[in-house]
Amino acid sequence: METLERPLEGIKVVEMATFIAVPAAGRILADMGAEVVKIESAKGDNLRYTAPNEGRPLDPHEDTNFDLENSGKKGIVIDLRTDKGMGILFKLLEEADIFLTNWRPQALERKHLTYEELKEKFPKLVYASLTGYGEKGPDKDLPGFDYTAFFARSGWSGSLYQKGTVPSNLIPALGDHQAAMALTCGALAALFRAKMTGKGEKVSTNLLHTAIWVQGFQVQGAQYGNEFKGVSYPFDRRDNQLPYQPAVQTKDDRFLQVMGPNYSIYFPLFMKAIGREDLIEDPVFSNQRAMLDAGRNGELYDIIQEGFRQKTLEEWIPILTELDIPYAICQTYEEVAKDEQAWANDVFFEMDYPRGPKALVRTPIDFEQTALPPYDKAPLLGENTEEVLSGLGYTDQEIEAMIADNTVGIWKE
Repeated sequence: METLERPLEGIKVVEMATFIAVPAAGRILADMGAEVVKIESAKGDNLRYTAPNEGRPLDPHEDTNFDLENSGKKGIVIDLRTDKGMGILFKLLEEADIFLTNWRPQALERKHLTYEELKEKFPKLVYASLTGYGEKGPDKDLPGFDYTAFFARSGWSGSLYQKGTVPSNLIPALGDHQAAMALTCGALAALFRAKMTGKGEKVSTNLLHTAIWVQGFQVQGAQYGNEFKGVSYPFDRRDNQLPYQPAVQTKDDRFLQVMGPNYSIYFPLFMKAIGREDLIEDPVFSNQRAMLDAGRNGELYDIIQEGFRQKTLEEWIPILTELDIPYAICQTYEEVAKDEQAWANDVFFEMDYPRGPKALVRTPIDFEQTALPPYDKAPLLGENTEEVLSGLGYTDQEIEAMIADNTVGIWKE
């Protein structure tokens, strides 16, 4: 295979963002070949210090999650509270094609970094912004994390749990990564327009909108209530309209997720799997509408659950495979990191660290005629400051002076 330049070779991106969502978008662009300069304060991106929350070592040389979001970038430390620091930012933007930020609207206004102000100086610039709750409305300046703006406010936490219990456990970055994909999509479309017309554009999204969009089926269906015998979230697993859809537990206490949206096709297959062929022609169970009208979906749920408890996971795999029933083992994260199918499709890259190699997740976009990008460790805090400043035309003496007066910072062990 001929190795060609990556799609965004020659594109320059300035990232002024912390935590996950916008840096993840920057990481995607870097993987596509863009030169991404990440701006941090002297304290650094807050994501550099979250390792204890995630069961990882607090070590800048083994910061797997920071590497996940920031591989392939150049890191520079600038004090944007100073005029000289803002001058460096504007020099970067003069050469940039895309500006990424997750600063809240009020902070951007204070620093005169709104789209309206920057488009006058940089008319070809693509300005890409991501916030928690959007840039309009009463809550536009609220701090937003995926736990709050994505999961809670959108209905996810209040709906997708077993009725009578509590909202399910959440994980960081799930919402951030989905919003990052949306922002990346918009930024690339705007970049194409800018290259075609010479006119920049503002692209924006937010965690709340992204979360509502990915749950659009449920949000729209909920507006009909029970008019068409639907279910209202949260609901009991036993009330599922597809009684075989909830995860099933095996004899050896593993869970399998099975699926089959067409009841008339999959009901008889499940009955064959659990040895209940006697129910295939049952006048109630064989017809989904009749089953629901009779209120017997909970009964069928119990039959299916009991059937799957009769065999081990190893015994179920060939049975489900032979019947062509869609299924997947409910794996733990430890198992996912060793998944043969994932490794075969370049989902992971093995990175060497002081405590041994770790599987790092790649961004989920592959190209046929360009090689996979290198998976480098993220820049240490201020690691590329001198290199970036030199590339902007600053002399060695000017750089040394700015380091001395803390306008910029460099990495120190």
